[in-house]
Amino acid sequence: MNDRIEQKRIAAIIPARYGSTRFVGKPLADIAGMTMIERVYTQTKKAALPDTVLVATDDQRIYDHVQSFGGEVVMTSPSHRNGTERIAEVISTHDDIQYAINVQGDEPFIDPAHIDAALQMIIDGAQIATLAIQKDDRELLNSRHAVKVVTRDDGQALYFSRSAIPHHATSFLKHIGIYAFQADILQELVKLPPSELERSESLEQLRWLSHGHHIQVGITDIETPSIDTPEDLIRAIRWAEKNKLL
Repeated sequence: MNDRIEQKRIAAIIPARYGSTRFVGKPLADIAGMTMIERVYTQTKKAALPDTVLVATDDQRIYDHVQSFGGEVVMTSPSHRNGTERIAEVISTHDDIQYAINVQGDEPFIDPAHIDAALQMIIDGAQIATLAIQKDDRELLNSRHAVKVVTRDDGQALYFSRSAIPHHATSFLKHIGIYAFQADILQELVKLPPSELERSESLEQLRWLSHGHHIQVGITDIETPSIDTPEDLIRAIRWAEKNKLL
């Protein structure tokens, strides 16, 4: 690891709440004998760049469970509207954190390479970094559940949408919802007022773009399932079994 990285503390933070409206208790859901949050934590620990991994929760059940398997966990306010705000609270109490990545607590099979790729963009100077994968799927292009992104030639995001963008494309970039941040930039982001574009698309990252921040988009050829509902969990387990991950 080079000197520049050694001088910075890099935190991977996993926000986890119990009361998901579509899947209550999701972090504690069982996946072949291990809870979802433990699988996310275990995968995150495999990444090379973070020197600390934390779960940030507002629920005592999750807090106690993470401690039971030896994970590091912090209790945060129950008033946060999203994971970004929860992570910002953690960073506000850890002055030594320079770079942070939001690892979604509903991706039990997340590839550690995704974590390192997003963090490397931050280390190289990006304000905010995320990932996308090239897709060629007309049905997926027109699905509102698949967030699309278009970028400049240098990889900076121009726009994210639930609609089909570019309009006549057959091949497009599907957004992968992992975000890495410069710690000081993250503290600015959570103070920004919501934007009209954010309200229109229900995409938090449009608030950041609307207020002039830059999001660097890295391209990956790896995609792993995220879990919003109990039905998603069944599909994810089948995917993991097919890929010999369970």
